[in-house]
Amino acid sequence: MQDVQICPECGAAWRDGIPCEAHFHQMLYWENEFPDYGVVHHLTVLCYYLQHPSLYSPDGLREGRRLLVEFVANGVRPQDMRRRMRGQVDSSRRTFTIKGKDGARGAYAHSIPWPMTAADVVAQGADHYVESVRQWARSAYEALVAAGEMGRSDE
Repeated sequence: MQDVQICPECGAAWRDGIPCEAHFHQMLYWENEFPDYGVVHHLTVLCYYLQHPSLYSPDGLREGRRLLVEFVANGVRPQDMRRRMRGQVDSSRRTFTIKGKDGARGAYAHSIPWPMTAADVVAQGADHYVESVRQWARSAYEALVAAGEMGRSDE
């Protein structure tokens, strides 16, 4: 019987022992190899980090959830968001830390059952990458809403 490892953050089964980070790097490779795939880069990074919340600080996680709402529910384009947030995210002017570090890591109140993970996007293949990432973002948004994690400010 094969020993199945489970990601401690997103709960994905590491098929053949391949961790989530390897799937994330595969997606970034595809975006580099096929520049048109970069159209969903913002969603790729956002979904991966939202499903691995310790990569964010508590403030970063809150901001990530807000961005997911803007992109998925409100249809804001990345270039419009960049223009809107230019001053807020400039590291010399930003008032909060995005990246998680010891003593300040993002977390959810409860475990979230993610219907789709990085492994699922990769399993659908490079030919379906853009549509798979959009599906992943929608599923992550819906999972966060169902878990009551949208709009929380108590991290």
